Amino acid sequence: MGSHKIYAGETSFSYLRPGEDFRVFELAEEIGRVNSSRIELSKNEEDRVSGLVEKCIIISLHDHPSVYPKRIGELFDYVRQNRVFLGYRGLAASGLDAVFDGLLDGTNLITSNSPWKWDSTVYEIGMRMCDIAHQDFVIRGERVEDIRRAHREGRVALIAHLEGASMIENELDRVDVLYGLGVRCMGLVYSESNSIGSGLKERGDGGLTDFGYSVVKRMNRVGMAIDLAHVGDRTSLDAIEASEKPVFITHAGSRSVWNTKRMKPDNVLQAMAEKGGVIGLEAAPHTTLSEAHPKHTIESVMDHFKYLEKLIGLDHITFGPDTLFGDHVGLHRLFSKELSITQISSGKTHPQVEYVDGLENPSEYPNIIRWLVREGYSDQEIAKVVGENTLRVLSQAWRN
Repeated sequence: MGSHKIYAGETSFSYLRPGEDFRVFELAEEIGRVNSSRIELSKNEEDRVSGLVEKCIIISLHDHPSVYPKRIGELFDYVRQNRVFLGYRGLAASGLDAVFDGLLDGTNLITSNSPWKWDSTVYEIGMRMCDIAHQDFVIRGERVEDIRRAHREGRVALIAHLEGASMIENELDRVDVLYGLGVRCMGLVYSESNSIGSGLKERGDGGLTDFGYSVVKRMNRVGMAIDLAHVGDRTSLDAIEASEKPVFITHAGSRSVWNTKRMKPDNVLQAMAEKGGVIGLEAAPHTTLSEAHPKHTIESVMDHFKYLEKLIGLDHITFGPDTLFGDHVGLHRLFSKELSITQISSGKTHPQVEYVDGLENPSEYPNIIRWLVREGYSDQEIAKVVGENTLRVLSQAWRN
């Protein structure tokens, strides 16, 4: 029910009094913040897109559907108050039936040097879950049936996703605690090495640690999907081999298309696919570029799609755009050191953009379907890459 959502104007924390219960910030527009392009189609193609949005289960494997301050310099204060707004209006326009919500403290960007990483992670998860518990449009996505229900009823299933696992330190049972709080997908490492293994930022990759093997086993057993998006190459291969279940690379692209460490090499992608896993193609600014389209647009992203279709096949590809509601480029500039933007670019030069044209925020996900229709993909092929592939992995990785 992509365009027939039951959205009734919900906004975050509407059960509280602004200015009394929380500090008010001027937030970015969820729709139309910039003049992002729309893939042009014929009338018949437009009708086909509308039909696909209605009948397909559409899932974003990774986004940040939070609304950021209009003035990005206020982000630190905004996040520290622990009331990060969810983009209900933007999600209603996205056609999405489910979104993997990349919660901020999975990377600990705000509290990277704090001894309270665990506390801040638990706090953020609880605050998000409290928010969505006070409305009826977005539901908790914890089983495959939750995603199917969201599709049937015109809702959106929100799947709590942590990009890194540094906050569990060496406490294996924290995996269980996070599962109990609603987390259903977690990255093993976020760029910098931790007690589990090596991140993609590191010069060397020591592979999965003994503790890391225990974490993989525990995630398999509790029913939490494994994400390798920010994990080093050798550690990724170790984790794929160790996991009894297929794994995700929730948001990345092909290193053969754009040779930076943030992209994944062919051998990791092939090993992931051979295990039955899926990669979500990302569209965060200045990531999934290509030699053919070095100025980042939806066309750059889809150059990665075309390459991966030949390398691993459509059964192992979906989309994890990694977008948000607000100035994403400004956020990258603000967090340039923590996000390792310079270190993982390997000296590649490219035109700077202020936004990714065609995939600027989560509400623009239908542009992916529009591109696929324009390029002549069948309804069955499109259904696979926008949702069915993800559902297949979840049916094995989750407890259903």
